[in-house]
Amino acid sequence: MPGGKWEKPLYTPYALYGTIDYIYGWPAYEANNGFTAAQASMNVLESLGYCGYLWIIWKHGEESRRSVGGGWGGLACLLGFSLSVVTFAKTVIYMLNEYFSGFHNIGHNDAMTLVFLWIIPNGSWILLPGYMIFVFGADIVQGLAIASGDIGSSPANVVNAIKHD
Repeated sequence: MPGGKWEKPLYTPYALYGTIDYIYGWPAYEANNGFTAAQASMNVLESLGYCGYLWIIWKHGEESRRSVGGGWGGLACLLGFSLSVVTFAKTVIYMLNEYFSGFHNIGHNDAMTLVFLWIIPNGSWILLPGYMIFVFGADIVQGLAIASGDIGSSPANVVNAIKHD
């Protein structure tokens, strides 16, 4: 929060964001709204998971491509998929919360502020994890199809067509 112990230099940009989205500003803090603290807790777990994913890639990946096979590759893929779903779902829930609350925390903004400082930044937390869900999910389906010997099934054929285009 502005004037807080950790504001400068780390959190200076959030002073602006707290005026755009009240869930991250004084109104939510003063109302004892627990959403921000709950989301921050999930963010910590999510970040630790992404660090674990990067560690697997760095520690067990082939130097030339940073690709990982075998059990470590499966674990990395599962972690990447799961964490992407968490990131995607948190953002969708957050946006639905705004919608169903009558845009309680962001409704005070003009259209330009809303588009450039709320919709586009938050939209990236849907688009990028959505892409990651698709890629990791395709890898999981493909791996399971190969492992089971069922490479001719409809899901496996769809994944193969997508991966080879």
